[in-house]
Amino acid sequence: MIQPPVRLSGERRIAVGSDVFVGAGSWLQVLGDAAGDIALTIGDGTSVAGNCVLSAASSIRLGSKVLVARGVYVSDHIHAYEDPARAVLEQGIDRVAPVEICDGAWLGENVVVGPGVRIGRGAVIGGNAVVLDDVPDHALAVGVPARVVRRFAEQPEPVS
Repeated sequence: MIQPPVRLSGERRIAVGSDVFVGAGSWLQVLGDAAGDIALTIGDGTSVAGNCVLSAASSIRLGSKVLVARGVYVSDHIHAYEDPARAVLEQGIDRVAPVEICDGAWLGENVVVGPGVRIGRGAVIGGNAVVLDDVPDHALAVGVPARVVRRFAEQPEPVS
């Protein structure tokens, strides 16, 4: 279910699984050519609350049953800003690197996830955290920049 209004850019390169919710006021964006490989993937059973931004130049992958609270910003790039004579808006993007948010993770309200980050299976990111480095499976990370403050016992894989 996509709850309007939702802003979409580059929708040909966005893949949404089954039983997904994307809340009102969110922005799903893929930069670059309209053709090409899938750059933004939202896995089965994932819930993205309202006012979230997922902005991909290369690759953002949300696994299955990921919980994304309101106001979360995930980007696999940053704005270039090295030229002081030009507006940031005119300088393009920089530091493009894939982002992966693994199955069952939870991103709290107003979390920011930067380029090149992997958030592990079942990991929890506390509200208002800025995640610039990987977070392992079954870990709690908080703060600016986010740091791991607790590890949870790993659960065995379910038998199918």
